[in-house]
Amino acid sequence: MILLLVSVVVLVLLIARFRLHAFVALIIVSLLTGLTAGLSPVQLMKTIHNGVGETMGGIVLILGFGILLGNLLSITGATGVISRRLLGVFGPRRATWALALTGFVIGLAMFYNAGFVILAPLAFSVAVQTGQPLVPLAIAMAAPLSVTHCFLPPHPGATVVVNTLHADLGRTLLFGLIVAVPVGIAAAIFFPKLLKRIPAHPPKDIFQGTDEIPDNPPSFAASVMIAILPVVLMAGSTAALLTLPEGHGVRRWLAFLGDSNIAVMTAVLALLFFLVFLRRRSPGKVLEKAAGSLGAIAGLILIIAAGGAYKQVLLDTGIGQRFAGLMSTLPIPPLVLGWLVAATIRVSIGSATVAGMTAAGIILPLVETSGTSPELMALAIGAGSVMCSHVNDAGFWMFREWFGLSLADTFKTWTVMETVVGILGLLFVLGLSILI
Repeated sequence: MILLLVSVVVLVLLIARFRLHAFVALIIVSLLTGLTAGLSPVQLMKTIHNGVGETMGGIVLILGFGILLGNLLSITGATGVISRRLLGVFGPRRATWALALTGFVIGLAMFYNAGFVILAPLAFSVAVQTGQPLVPLAIAMAAPLSVTHCFLPPHPGATVVVNTLHADLGRTLLFGLIVAVPVGIAAAIFFPKLLKRIPAHPPKDIFQGTDEIPDNPPSFAASVMIAILPVVLMAGSTAALLTLPEGHGVRRWLAFLGDSNIAVMTAVLALLFFLVFLRRRSPGKVLEKAAGSLGAIAGLILIIAAGGAYKQVLLDTGIGQRFAGLMSTLPIPPLVLGWLVAATIRVSIGSATVAGMTAAGIILPLVETSGTSPELMALAIGAGSVMCSHVNDAGFWMFREWFGLSLADTFKTWTVMETVVGILGLLFVLGLSILI
């Protein structure tokens, strides 16, 4: 744990004090941490390669197609149409409510990374149209995605925790909604009120035309259908996995179309056909304009890759698992202990999914012997798995680079928001344990 603390301090100093690029700083700290922890040079390089590959394998296509989809929605006027309708319903003063509700609905069916890149243009558009600060709107958009990710199946991490603990999926989903709604409101609506003076400097040209609507804009229905198409495809895949037998042809195709990468790509192609080609615009020219922003995320991709390397080094050295095993021997109430173990692993290695899965395996014997509700334990572990996101979490760097925050301001916004979700989530779980 001392090594973990030192590595984080060195990383922060390299970036904030010595102005080293985050990509370079993360790789340097990954190398130093791995060697100090006892990994051989060969093992260390294999760990770094695995960390980069695993992280980017699941995110690079989503980032690429997501930034294209976001810009195409903006260039065609779809984002402007959606944001104007949302603001017309909620009013400019309740813009955070509009974004939070949208984020919650999208987050029910879409993985965090995919949801983030789909909704980020909407936060930009609302900021432009209302003149409100970008950071509170960005938190209002991102917080519900995080809440649904940690509490609600069928998200991968939550589902694995449920299965590991032999919890009932339906009861977990019901209890999860009871916890997720108030926690989401606190993190997405009330917390952003404290962030109005934090400046944002997003990369130049990362989004095109967020404040423009063409003379002949698409309809609201068409705009929404294209925007939520990835959600529909992913929800269809989940429904097929739950209802159709393995090997069924329809299940295989829905699983393919519902893959987050394929779903976002399909939305891009559908937009080009319905909102560009059929409206007598040149798909090539529109796509060329939208693709101009791909260069803006090159630095983001490198930073996320390096963050994956750092996370894998911490994982392969076993820091989080050893400390969590020690924590499990303490005389603490089971639900608090499950939360604490998950939070410890989360802080140690960065990945919420790995933290949840590992904590579930450690806590399972305690659940079986203590009579603790496995459904509530799954939620407590989910709350702990998002605690204190910091420099070893790819989501931390995504938020920082996408909205152009300083390192200190990312801690004040993203890290605190995740901590609010984690602490309030535990409190509501403990409250439920008294009532049921």
